[in-house]
Amino acid sequence: MFNDIAPTHRARKRFGQNFLTDQRIIDRIIDSIGLQTSDTVVEIGPGRGALTQGLISSGAMLHLVELDRDLGAEWLQRANERLSVTITDALRFDLQSIAPEHGKLRVVGNLPYNISSPLLFHLLGAKSVIQDMHFMLQREVVQRLAAEPGGSDYGRLSVMMQYHCFVEHLFDVPPSAFSPAPKVVSAIVRLIPRAHEGTSLECSKTLDLVVKQAFSQRRKTLRNALGKLINAEQLDALGIDPSRRAETISVDEYVKVANAVQALRDA
Repeated sequence: MFNDIAPTHRARKRFGQNFLTDQRIIDRIIDSIGLQTSDTVVEIGPGRGALTQGLISSGAMLHLVELDRDLGAEWLQRANERLSVTITDALRFDLQSIAPEHGKLRVVGNLPYNISSPLLFHLLGAKSVIQDMHFMLQREVVQRLAAEPGGSDYGRLSVMMQYHCFVEHLFDVPPSAFSPAPKVVSAIVRLIPRAHEGTSLECSKTLDLVVKQAFSQRRKTLRNALGKLINAEQLDALGIDPSRRAETISVDEYVKVANAVQALRDA
C-alpha cells in the first residue's frame, strides 16, 4: 500500500497541493476510469498516492509525473518494472515520449487548480497518443469545459476543448474530501479525444485566434469583435448572422469561421 508516502509532508501552496483523503471518492474515481491490465497510464501529480494504489492494483503500466521533488524522491524509491517516475513540471513533460508503440495513453490526475487550463491546452498537443483523460478540477472549470452555447459558462475553454474532445462531467467532490480542504467544490471530468467527421479544421492556431478574439470582447457582436479578421458580408456568406455574440456560436460554426479566416490569409 502507498498510503505511507510522506505521511508528514505538508501541502505546498505554491504547487496548489490539496491531498485527496476520502476513500469512497477515491474508489468512485478508480471505478469511473475502468482500467485494464493492458493499459498504460500516466498520473499527473500523484502526491501522497491517494489514487495511485488503485491504479497499480489494476495491473496497468503506470508512469508518475510529480513536480514536488520531495514526493518525487519517495516515489522513485518504489519504482519497478511497471511503475516509472519522472520528477518534472507536467507543463514541460512530453507524453509522446512514453506512448506505447501499439496503443495509447490513459491520463489521470488531481490537477493543481492554478495551472489547470494551461495544462489542458498542453495535453491537447499530444492528443494523438491519448485514449482518454480523467481529471479532478475545480467544478467551475468543469462546468466551463462542458458548457453549451448560450450560457455564461460558455467561452474559449469550452470551444477549444469541445472541438478536440468529448467532455463529460462525471460527478462533484466536496471540499471535505481533501486535506487541507480547498475553498471550492471540485469535480471529475472525462475527456475523450475525438476524430472529426464532416467539416474539418484547416488550422488549429487560427481557430484559437478566432475564439480568443471573439470572447475577448464577448459583449460585442461578431461584426465588431471579429472585424479585423473577417467582415460582416463574409460571415453572412457562412450562414452566421454578424449581429450574434460570441457565446451563441457553436463549435462547428467557429470551425467554419476559422476556415474562412484561414482561406482569406492564404489568398
